Amino acid sequence: MDIQRLELLRELAERGSITEVARATHRTASAVSQQLKVLEREAGVALTERRGRGIVLTDAGRALARSATDVSVAIARATAVWHEFRNDASGGVSVVTFPTAGEMLLPGVMLQLADRPGLVVTCTDLDPELRDFPALTADYDIVLAYSLSGQRSWGGRGLTVVPLMTEPIDVGLPSDHRLAGRSWLAPADVIDETWIGVPDGYPFQRILHEIEERTPGHVKVAQRFADMRLIEAFVAAGLGIALVPRYTWGDGEPDKVTLKPLRGVDAERQIVALMRPDRAERLAVRTVVDVLRTQAARVQQAHTPTSAPAPAPAPAPAP
Repeated sequence: MDIQRLELLRELAERGSITEVARATHRTASAVSQQLKVLEREAGVALTERRGRGIVLTDAGRALARSATDVSVAIARATAVWHEFRNDASGGVSVVTFPTAGEMLLPGVMLQLADRPGLVVTCTDLDPELRDFPALTADYDIVLAYSLSGQRSWGGRGLTVVPLMTEPIDVGLPSDHRLAGRSWLAPADVIDETWIGVPDGYPFQRILHEIEERTPGHVKVAQRFADMRLIEAFVAAGLGIALVPRYTWGDGEPDKVTLKPLRGVDAERQIVALMRPDRAERLAVRTVVDVLRTQAARVQQAHTPTSAPAPAPAPAPAP
C-alpha cells in the first residue's frame, strides 16, 4: 500500500471530512476522494461509507488508519535516529499556545533556542476555550494545553502528552479588600463576594460552580471577560474578585492586587504539551519540548518560596 494514501486515510480519521483533509493537505476534495478509492481497491475491503451528507470510516478503515499512524511513527523514529547521529535538530517546529502559557514560557524558550540557527520555531496563540485542544495537533507540531483536575479532553485520542507544570488557581483580591490579610480562603469566605468571571463554558467557571456546591449561597458574577488582563484591571480597580492563575497574575498592577490560595475546592490546572505521536519523535520537536520542560521548571521554582535558613547550632559548652 502507498504510504501517502495511508496518510490520507489517517487524516480523514482525525479530521472527519474529505473537505478538511483536502484543506490540510493542499489538495482538491476530488483528488483526496480518488486517492482513497485507490487505497480501498488495494485493501480489498470497504474503508468508508456514506452517512448523511458525508462519509465515515468503517471498522476496517479505522483499523487501517491506526496502522497508518504506526507507520508514520516508525518512519519518524528512524529519521530521528539519523538526525541524532548527525547532531542535527534543525527544521521547523510550530507551536500553538493559550495566552497565559505563552506569556509564562515562550519568551524564555525562544531565548534558550536562539543559538540553534537551524531550528525555526513559529509560535501563535489561540483562545483555548473556543477551540478543541487535541484537534489542534493536526495542524501544529506542539499544542500547549491545560485542563482542570478531573477534566481531560485528550484522553483516548492516541496523542503524546508531556506534563509541563501544575499551576494553582488563586483568588485575586484588591489589595485593600477585607480578606487581603488572610493566609488562605475557603468557599464560605468568598461566596457572597462580587465576582469578575469568565464566559459560561470556560474552564474556570467550573471552580465557581464547585464553590456553590460547597456552600448554601450563590455566586454573584457581575462581569464576564475572556481576557485575563481585563479581569485583572477590574480587580485592581476594586470592582470585584476573580479566579486567577498564580504564575501570570498581577504583572500589570501588582501593588493593587493580592492573591490568596483557595482551599476546599480543586483549584489548580495541569499544563501539558500535546503532539501527534509521529511528530513527537522528531528531534527538532523533542528539542523544543525539552526546553519547554526546563522553562516550566524555572517558572515554578521562581514562584516557590525559599525556606528560611536553618538556625546556627548553639556553641558547645566549655569543658
